[in-house]
Amino acid sequence: MTRFHVVIAGGGNAGLCAAITAASAGATVCVIEAAPKGWRGGNTRHTRNMRVAHDEGNGILTGPYPVEEYMEDLLRVTAGNTNQELATITLERSKELWDYLAEQGVHYQPSLGGTLSLGRTNAFFLGGGRSMLNALYRTAESLGVVIHYDAKVTSLDIQDGVFNSATVTHGWQSDSPEESTIEGRAFIAAAGGFEANIEWLKEAWGTAAENFLIRGTPYNRGEVLRQLLDAGVASVGDSKQCHAVAIDGRAPKFDGGIVTRLDCVPFGVVLNAHGQRFYDEGEDFWPKRYAIWGRLVAAQPDQVGHVIIDSKSIDLFMPSVFPPLKADTLEELAQLTGLPADAMVQTIDAFNHACQGANFDHTEYDDCHTVGIEPAKTHWARPIDKPPFYAYTLRPGITFTYLGVKIDSNARMIMANGRNSGNLYAAGEIMAGNVLGQGYLAGIGMTIGSVFGRIAGESAANAVLN
Repeated sequence: MTRFHVVIAGGGNAGLCAAITAASAGATVCVIEAAPKGWRGGNTRHTRNMRVAHDEGNGILTGPYPVEEYMEDLLRVTAGNTNQELATITLERSKELWDYLAEQGVHYQPSLGGTLSLGRTNAFFLGGGRSMLNALYRTAESLGVVIHYDAKVTSLDIQDGVFNSATVTHGWQSDSPEESTIEGRAFIAAAGGFEANIEWLKEAWGTAAENFLIRGTPYNRGEVLRQLLDAGVASVGDSKQCHAVAIDGRAPKFDGGIVTRLDCVPFGVVLNAHGQRFYDEGEDFWPKRYAIWGRLVAAQPDQVGHVIIDSKSIDLFMPSVFPPLKADTLEELAQLTGLPADAMVQTIDAFNHACQGANFDHTEYDDCHTVGIEPAKTHWARPIDKPPFYAYTLRPGITFTYLGVKIDSNARMIMANGRNSGNLYAAGEIMAGNVLGQGYLAGIGMTIGSVFGRIAGESAANAVLN
């Protein structure tokens, strides 16, 4: 049996920010990471950037992004379904993250272009999420944080909201796993959601979940979350709410990452298996709307969609890791995609005739829209009439789920009876539902993880050292 001041489940961005903060305060810290070392870090491995409030540009961020504007964006995408206090803390303390992460060895680069439109709002990590993780791990290790890889928390000893110890299975994927007990005076849950647990997803979505693809780590199975809820921690969020984007249907079942995301939707039309449009492809800028398309596709027959574009638009977005289907006529493209040709051509003809406006500009809300069809396309509507024509098949790509544990402003978990837990804290995806009741803003998941990772680490260290 080993003892630490702070025991942390999960070795992604949130867990490491918590570990670094607690260790910097003088606490002894242990991180339990379910993945092997080469796959450490959960979904942070796949990230590229973090949305941060700032009062002025800095040479890489191209201009100011005040907290007030950030809050407007958050309230818009969540339709107000957020804990206002925790949302305010997230956005205000996001202003600290650029300098904080730089101090941990994280470097930045100018934003990517195209449909992202994030150069003003989001800090891009040089080398992406894996490089960021490597920097955080180096800092954590230099502070004496003990890290167990390929280690699963198989049970938690929690009595009346007080954590005593965790039972950990080391080498749980091997032929000879070993079990140990790790005691702690505080516990921080940073182990992600349950998106890789298809059976749990089916409890919310039914058999449709069998057709979902999981963009991130296969290790986020929600086992720590389930143990916490069973121990009487209050839940927050809807099990059907999640960060779900439309990704290339050829992506692997797990761990396809960000390269499988498709950013071409604003430049064309999206059809379901019957060749019908079902939503406004030009409702808003892509970073504010891309995360609704996974749920939209999930609601279609067979959980599939097809985005159709022409040669005018093929070079305007970041390409997927897979090449598009290509044909000289719409009828040939229908054969390649398996769409009913007559319905597809009829839908696109009606769309083409409905297009109005002549000042196409994908960098702003332009005047190119449709008239007389439902659903309308509000912006960036141009006839699909210049061959060759292209198509991508879409599937729902689940990034992380929003059902999680309820916390207060100090990241302390709240029990189902309404009382504060004794020494239980949470950070990252496992508590993101407090801020994200629905919807998503590009980069805010990392922001929530860093902000509340720091808060959880600080709160836990203060409690056990004082």
